[in-house]
Amino acid sequence: MSKKPESVSLVLGSGGARGHAHIGVIRAIEERKLSIRSIAGTSMGAVIGGIYAAQELDTYIKWVMQLRKSDVVKLLDFSFTWTSIFKGERIIEVLKQLIGDRQIEELPIAFTAVATAIEEQREVWLNKGSLFTAIKASTAVPGAFSPVTINGRILVDGGLVNPIPIAPTMNDATDVTIAVNLSGITDHFGPAEEATPEKPKKEDQSYRAAIGRFVSNLLESDDEPDEPPGAVDLLTQSIDVMQGSIARLKLAAYAPDIVVDVPRDACSFFEFHRAEEMADIGYRNTVKALDKARL
Repeated sequence: MSKKPESVSLVLGSGGARGHAHIGVIRAIEERKLSIRSIAGTSMGAVIGGIYAAQELDTYIKWVMQLRKSDVVKLLDFSFTWTSIFKGERIIEVLKQLIGDRQIEELPIAFTAVATAIEEQREVWLNKGSLFTAIKASTAVPGAFSPVTINGRILVDGGLVNPIPIAPTMNDATDVTIAVNLSGITDHFGPAEEATPEKPKKEDQSYRAAIGRFVSNLLESDDEPDEPPGAVDLLTQSIDVMQGSIARLKLAAYAPDIVVDVPRDACSFFEFHRAEEMADIGYRNTVKALDKARL
């Protein structure tokens, strides 16, 4: 690079709860006095990217860093339909109340959320309209969360076709493109040791409580290695495998200036209560990448 870069196009990839690594990525970039002018995000990348583009990331951080495992369970609203396990509406409503919805075209930072048009089998770039409608569409993991219909299109998680959306930033007038890959090779980041979960109270025998305990088990990451994964674990692990393969192809095809890798085994898909740990990993790995690029 002939001159010191000042502006950044930031590409935030998909990977469930690993997406909280994006918080640390942004912090490291800001510490280097680089200005993020454009963001493209898929799935959790769309969540963090959209909230940052609305200049409300600090508000989100204060909320998410306090989440416990039981809080995550309460945010999962069961759909009781054949299309998905969860509706995904409760978390979006909580975020709307916390941050307030915005029109994407009015955000102070250019933002694009990537979703998948399931019937057309292609990616869709959402850069107009309701921020949280776009985020909901981009995070609608098939089978796990209900799809979203926008302009007659049935949209699901963008990570199915583009887990690291570099293409929407290709025409940006910025100095450097930084892409965050949440499907990096293992770096021996195992799950942190946690206290034994509290036993449910005897009187708590309702159907909702039973379902809640079932979802709690999804958040556990200390199963025996030879124990077969549950249905949701199998679904999310399969998506991880697919996204990792596609991400490698996208990185080879578009070759951003800097790639920040986050190990794919840093945490499991639903471990959103580990946001602080993921942010730290994102920060450390971004510092290493920026040092290597001499930024």
